[in-house]
Order: sequence, then C-alpha cells, then structure tokens
Amino acid sequence: MRIAITGGSGRVGRATLQLVLSEGHSAVNLDQHPMPEGEDYPGVPFVQLKLADYEAVEQALQGCDAVIHLAAIPSPNRHPEHVVHNNNVVGSYNVLLAAAKLGIKKVCQASSVNATGLVYSRQPHFDYFPLDEKHPTYNEDPYSLSKWICELQGDSIARRYEDMTISSLRFSGLTTAPVTPISEVSNRNQVHNLWAYTNLYAVTRACLAALSADFKGHEVFYIVAPQTYATIPSPELAREFYPDVPLRPGFGDHQGFFDSSKAERLLGWKHDI
Repeated sequence: MRIAITGGSGRVGRATLQLVLSEGHSAVNLDQHPMPEGEDYPGVPFVQLKLADYEAVEQALQGCDAVIHLAAIPSPNRHPEHVVHNNNVVGSYNVLLAAAKLGIKKVCQASSVNATGLVYSRQPHFDYFPLDEKHPTYNEDPYSLSKWICELQGDSIARRYEDMTISSLRFSGLTTAPVTPISEVSNRNQVHNLWAYTNLYAVTRACLAALSADFKGHEVFYIVAPQTYATIPSPELAREFYPDVPLRPGFGDHQGFFDSSKAERLLGWKHDI
C-alpha cells in the first residue's frame, strides 16, 4: 500500500513511518514541519502543508491507498483554546473528506482517551470502570472536545461513504521506555489519566492493523496497556480516588482502567509490551 501519514515528522509519525516502511509499504509524509535534522527517509516524499487547506490535502492524497492521520495539537495548553479546537477539528474533517472523495477506503486517525474528558478536566467524571468505547463523554476542554468531534466526523463520513473503513484510536500516556511501577499514585495527572500508558511501538502496530481491518464504517478503539503502572491494586485505587464509581464484574488486581478488548476483536491488536 501507499500510505499517507499526516504529522509524519512528529514523534508518533516518525515511529509509524518506520514500521510502515519495514512492512514493505511506501509512504508520503504530510506535515507543516520537515523531519528533524539528521533524520532522513529516502524515497518518502515530503509535502509541506497545513491541513486547514482542503485543496492542498486532497492534492497530497492523490495516488494513496490509505491514510494514517496523526497531525494535531496534542494538548489544550500550548495554544489558545480556539486554535486547539479549530486546528484539530478542521484537519480531521479535511483528511476524512479528501480520502472519501478520492476513493481511499482505509483511514486511521489518532483520537485520545481524553475524548471522554480526563486529564484536562477539572474533575473527570466516570460512570463505571473499566471504561469501554460505549462510555459517554464529559469533556470540557478544547482538546478533549476536538477529539470527540473528530470521532463524530468519522461517524458522519462513514454513513455517507459506506464502503470506507475508518478507525479512531484512543491512546494514553505514550512512552518508549520500560514502565517502572510506582507506589506514589496521587499525582493529579496520574489520577485523572487513571494510571494508564501506551507503548509507542504498540501504537504504530495499531495504526497499521487498522488499515487491514475488514469491518465497514467507523469504529473507536482504546489502544492502552492492559495494566496500570501502579503497584497498588486497581480496585484499591478506584475505592480511594473514585469511591462512587461502580466496578464492573471481574475487575482485576492491576487491570487497566481502559478496556482495549474491542481492538483485539476487530483489529487483532494486543499491547504485548
């Protein structure tokens, strides 16, 4: 396949590009910024553009068989709120629509566990643990809202273009280093992010697996490690920090607070790191 990767010059994009090439595919990098100095990917065209420019996006996707959309502002803290929201929402829509118009059937886009409202919330709200993709959203910040809307856009495009396969992948706490279990678990970010993480290589495998999926329509997937990085058992964490949130039957000792079993069923993906 010839795979377009938006945000291919970024951390996740470069790792995904490496896997795509190692699996025998060709690629094109769509990004506002060139690769970091000293990194070179011979044979991979670089198209410098802003995803808000629909015509440029459609032109850049010409001749591609699939798209991995990773480009986005990754938090609400680096830019004004309207910039974060508008950048992420418009970029996603332009990529999805251009792919549909060009007859590109397979699209994977990066979402986030924050689509439900987590790290950037004043106080996240949960209906049950572990969370699955049916859990409602309580987002309140521009980044989390943008990711939720990106998923809704996937629903909309897939309804109109019924032969497309669109996957929205919800990652959490990306890391490349081995995870060291911690006993101090009361840090605000840890509590709001539910002590979760995703290995970067596991993310890249999920992106590529999404392009081989055989379902039609749009699906959302949690792509998160099956265990927390806390030494304290998960039911104890829940009782201490979220005492009013029900635990679903079978919630295990160090089980993660996100249920990624749907990704295993439909994508054949497991974290395995």
